[in-house]
Amino acid sequence: MQKILNYLLMAATVCGISLAAASCSSNDDNPATPDLKLSEKIIGKWIVADRDGKPALTDEKTVLTFLSDTKATVSLSKSNYSETRSRWMAYHEYDAKIDGNKITLTGQRGTNGYIFNEYTVSSITDNEIVSSYNRKNISDGQVIGGQEEQQRRYVRVTVDYKAAVIGTWEGRCTSEGSVFDDGQEHRWQYNADGTYVYYVKDGDDWVPYATNTLNEYFVDGNLLCTRWIDLGQENREWWEITIDGDKMNWTALRQNADGTTFTATFEMEKVEE
Repeated sequence: MQKILNYLLMAATVCGISLAAASCSSNDDNPATPDLKLSEKIIGKWIVADRDGKPALTDEKTVLTFLSDTKATVSLSKSNYSETRSRWMAYHEYDAKIDGNKITLTGQRGTNGYIFNEYTVSSITDNEIVSSYNRKNISDGQVIGGQEEQQRRYVRVTVDYKAAVIGTWEGRCTSEGSVFDDGQEHRWQYNADGTYVYYVKDGDDWVPYATNTLNEYFVDGNLLCTRWIDLGQENREWWEITIDGDKMNWTALRQNADGTTFTATFEMEKVEE
């Protein structure tokens, strides 16, 4: 009961601060809003494809899974993390509420905080959701951050490689380059506990890369998120992956410092040890 009361209090705070009072109004106030049958259509897994009309960089993608019309999970990893805000979130649980064409996800953030994600859906099909997006982070009753976008387009994900990725894979970059690539063959051993080992070749032997620590990953749908510490510096990468038997492919849309984009790709095969 206390958790429900806290959610209601936080929701009232969000509505009171919001510049758009309509975000907290009911569908009865806008009878022209069409019935999109969101409760039926949203069930399943979705990944961000476009943000404000532009292809989303892979390092900015989020996977949203509706387990029902009242429960959801969100997986994401952000590059603008800090010691106090790690922004590493795998299968984070949210309560979902549908009101007309609006979906509100409420999730706990730490001990005294909440995250409110609000989606105002303009269209939905079996394979695509188009909506505006508004997020507020609340801590001790105060808004401490957020994000707003005019439009997000999600596409349905019909696969989940969480189990299939476990094992050891050998391969290399197949594009002109990648941010952390040296052009050599490497191995990645993905463990069931969410850790991985990165191997390099030493003569004829494969050895763990000596300066890497942390080495964590998660897979949600087709999104692979990894992070590691090398010589005291934390690094993160996201990939969209496909796995077909003993073959795995990675692809990612990246952005250069000058704003131009490029696509990085890897190909690898599973190693039987």
